[in-house]
Amino acid sequence: MAAARPILGRVLPGSSILFLCDMQEKFRHNIAYFPQIVSVAARMLKNTTLDLLDRGLQVHVVVDACSSRSQVDRLVALARMRQSGAFLSTSEGLILQLVGDAAHPQFKEIQKLIKEPAPDSGLLGLFQGQNPLLH
Repeated sequence: MAAARPILGRVLPGSSILFLCDMQEKFRHNIAYFPQIVSVAARMLKNTTLDLLDRGLQVHVVVDACSSRSQVDRLVALARMRQSGAFLSTSEGLILQLVGDAAHPQFKEIQKLIKEPAPDSGLLGLFQGQNPLLH
């Protein structure tokens, strides 16, 4: 019996939408790395991840544009989305997947955008030590 082929999670411009969730100014002081998260979200430009998955859509979560009141809540939310079938990626990774290659008509503009690294949004600490929730 042949093994089922895994879903690759390719991001395709013709079938992709951007989902930006819960960027509420009133929570600024309760959200870890709020200014950095807003910066990354602005870099990328409603319903929830689980709702989109439930509708049969492939969902790619821009992890460096997501936060929560605590790093534990953030980590568990990312793990839950991944367990439910969402693909976790960074803003730069998704931008590059959508552009494809240098033949893209706006490649030079996009190249300038990603030349500056995204601000640190506190994710590195979550991935150090091979965090079991993200595997």
